[in-house]
Amino acid sequence: MSPLTAEQAATLDSLAVENFRKYLQIPSVHPHVDYEPCVQFLRAQAKGLDLPLKVYTVVEGKPIVVITWSGSEPALPSILLNSHMDVVPVFADKWAHPPFSAHTDAQGNIYARGAQDMKCVGIQYLEAIRRMRLAGAMVRRTVHVAFMPDEEIGGVDGMRQFVHTEDFKGLNVGFALDEGMASPDDAFPVFYGERNIWHLVIHFPGTPGHGSLLLKDTAGEKVALFLNTLFEFRRSQVLKLAGDPTLTLGDVTTVNLTQLKGGVQSNVVPPELVATVDCRLPVTVDDAAFEAQVKKWLQEAGSDIWVEWEQKEPQVTPTKLDASNPYWLAFKRTMDEL
Repeated sequence: MSPLTAEQAATLDSLAVENFRKYLQIPSVHPHVDYEPCVQFLRAQAKGLDLPLKVYTVVEGKPIVVITWSGSEPALPSILLNSHMDVVPVFADKWAHPPFSAHTDAQGNIYARGAQDMKCVGIQYLEAIRRMRLAGAMVRRTVHVAFMPDEEIGGVDGMRQFVHTEDFKGLNVGFALDEGMASPDDAFPVFYGERNIWHLVIHFPGTPGHGSLLLKDTAGEKVALFLNTLFEFRRSQVLKLAGDPTLTLGDVTTVNLTQLKGGVQSNVVPPELVATVDCRLPVTVDDAAFEAQVKKWLQEAGSDIWVEWEQKEPQVTPTKLDASNPYWLAFKRTMDEL
């Protein structure tokens, strides 16, 4: 592999920023995502890299895009570089710059929804491959670069469906790199584990009636009791994180009220209120124990409360960073050499 000249590197830097901004300017935003502009953008990228692209459709309207760099030994298990095209909703009036403008300020900061989560990573994959190919690099294992739909709503119509298809099995994936956390500086942390996501949709039934009465056992009272306990726990996690500089966000449990629904009129006590809570559990937390704790909080809040699980990821053992993992050894050895 021949090193790039300073002029080549500068040109590629400029192209990388240009491609990143173009990708960010595509409003692939929930709840109703149009993925076709992303597909067309990625087709252009694959053409520029002189690499084949395939679009897989497992669920209509939710394409899965895979760009492939074939290795010299294609029978070996491949490497999957995974990212997602979709982004979470925006409150545009709260932004300093339009969220899909990819505005660049005088310091070179780029503002857009998806800049961190996670269009930056998808572009990094492609630009790294571009540099390697221009420098004459060859890969032993085939590398697949995947761009998935619907990750932000659980991946139910994306990766969860795709892994059960013959198309996915045909990729012969032996190892995958995926989403981490965006770095604000020139250091790139290596993430080898992640918190599991729980989304609880909690139904609080109660006595309905006129708003002028003091009814017993109302939905609102139950919600208040539960949320008071939940936010007390949240405060404990905030203090835990603030009090120990060795901890990161991944070491604590985050809980947040993300939705609160119910009621039909301002003077009517509703028969039910529904609260949605986002929980992220670190690998050090016992899932069963935490679930029992939540159930206890709900029992203390009142009767007949029930939980609808929108998402309940199981705990996944962190990737091993020792001699038992040949991929880690290869990755670390290369980083050490650099």
